[in-house]
Amino acid sequence: MSRRRVVLAMSGGVDSSVAAGLLLEQGYEVIGVFMRHGELSSQACELGDGKPNPLLPILEGRLDHKQGCCSASDAADARRVADKLSIPFYALDLESEFKQIVDYFVDEYQQGRTPNPCVQCNNWIKFGRLFDYADAVDAYYVATGHYARMICPDSNASNASDTSDASNASGISGIVEPQWQLHRGLDDDKDQAYVLTGIKRHLLPRMLLPVGGYHKSQIRERAVAMGLKVADKRDSQEICFVTSGKHAEFVRNKSTLDTSGEIVTSDGKVVGHHAGIEGFTVGQRKGLGVAMGSPYYVTAVDRMTRRVVIGPPEELACRRLKGIKGNWLGDFPVGEPTRSQVQVRYNSPPDEAWVTRDAQGGFEVDFLQDVFGIAPGQLAAVFMGSRAMGCGWII
Repeated sequence: MSRRRVVLAMSGGVDSSVAAGLLLEQGYEVIGVFMRHGELSSQACELGDGKPNPLLPILEGRLDHKQGCCSASDAADARRVADKLSIPFYALDLESEFKQIVDYFVDEYQQGRTPNPCVQCNNWIKFGRLFDYADAVDAYYVATGHYARMICPDSNASNASDTSDASNASGISGIVEPQWQLHRGLDDDKDQAYVLTGIKRHLLPRMLLPVGGYHKSQIRERAVAMGLKVADKRDSQEICFVTSGKHAEFVRNKSTLDTSGEIVTSDGKVVGHHAGIEGFTVGQRKGLGVAMGSPYYVTAVDRMTRRVVIGPPEELACRRLKGIKGNWLGDFPVGEPTRSQVQVRYNSPPDEAWVTRDAQGGFEVDFLQDVFGIAPGQLAAVFMGSRAMGCGWII
């Protein structure tokens, strides 16, 4: 397996595009891939000259001609970048894998929980299915444009500069891998370590995150210097398969289950009705459909009664949570409260807490101060400083 070869997930955005250029500068042989989820328009199935877009042999599937968010323009942007940088580029048909994520998304909302499909995409696809392809093409590394960093305490080891070849780099032939750690990106405003904490620990040595050591403004400057036309392209904001941005509408279109019910205050007073619990998440203020005279927030979603509970902001305060299905990226004490920082949403800062890991990998969190808007179904990521230690799903 070649340690010079890397499979790079290319979205057509500026981050993954510059990541390709940075990897080339570091001496890697880069293979660019664009992930199709089966909701593409016909343009995405063609090259710039109108010829069919070749799919990777081991993942080849049917061609769809639907309009979606992994859009034709994104695919075209990614291909233009690959052509500019003279790297091979392929489109992966991952419709079945994305269907698994869509099903998870719909089910979680209908169970009264708040899903995080981007985390699952990283777990199942970007750092899951892509490794299958990397193995098939004899590539040791998988890379993305995430703003996070891989660090090894062993100063002699560096997965950003090691371009030696290894006949079997998986450790089967006695190769001892250094202990790589996942850390936050240098740009606090763009840091994405939170969404990567579900990746399996044994894959860390094979991850490359080229842009994590830069600020976003620097990445755009590098794109200009590389002559990439995506330098000023806006960042994507919506979930890739919910093109309208209307999550509740998407869920209802995917299911016939009736989840409509009452909107109540914490003392049980009925103040309104809703079309479905999939339209609500703990901490939500806008779109409640009721006027209370002062700010009210969703404090709970009850799947059994189909009730959405609302209350003033103080009712969102919480000091404890439990995480299940834990994934640990480093050695973390079992049965011993350990001072850490816990992040409960992608766009929220981490909060100081004592974390107690159990023997099954789950954990309990005791926050030092009130934390607001903790939503069942979201990820709780455990950090020690900049280092990501692990995560679990909030119940």
